[in-house]
Amino acid sequence: RFNPLIIHVPGPAPAAELVEFDDRAMRLAARFWPGALTIVLPRRAGCPVAPLASAGLGTLAVRAPDHAVAQTLLATAGGPVAAPSANRSGALSPTTAAHVAHSLGEVVAMILDGGRCSLGLESTVLDLSGERARILRPGAVTAEDIAQTIGPVETATGDAAVTAPGMLAHHYATRLPLRCDVAELKPGEALLAFGQHGLIGATAERNLSPTRDLR
Repeated sequence: RFNPLIIHVPGPAPAAELVEFDDRAMRLAARFWPGALTIVLPRRAGCPVAPLASAGLGTLAVRAPDHAVAQTLLATAGGPVAAPSANRSGALSPTTAAHVAHSLGEVVAMILDGGRCSLGLESTVLDLSGERARILRPGAVTAEDIAQTIGPVETATGDAAVTAPGMLAHHYATRLPLRCDVAELKPGEALLAFGQHGLIGATAERNLSPTRDLR
């Protein structure tokens, strides 16, 4: 199944040449761009982005990335860049150049290494193409952050049509069986933890943040 791509732009002004910005989009761009927020908006008439880049939909998902290498790439390209995450379809998104090399191998001709991602999570994808703001993919910008800027925001349900990258449930599925919110460990289990805990007996452990820092 084909997922629409994200169109990367340097900032709000270039994005407004591609999509119809409303007041909500302008306020969000002013607060979160450049940054980890992707906004889905109606295409402008005569938009130069090929329909294939948005799966033939009447909308585009646009984002201004907050990284010097990405901004330099956009400036050098001289226009919007349509791109997916740098991983194979259905695999987790990378946070280092080594992850990209492991996932794509020799499929790509070049990898631009800008260092480890400052956030270990994809951008939030927010649909503003209708009257109600809807989060299509949860990410680094929270629903609370968005609501503080534009008011109430909904979250797309599991049976919603796939209109943005990362909406397929299996995209985030583990390859091994996973138990959540455990009170005790079973023999042979590894532990993925967040914050302090009293669990013992894990064959291996990775703590995402001992201080419970979501970033």
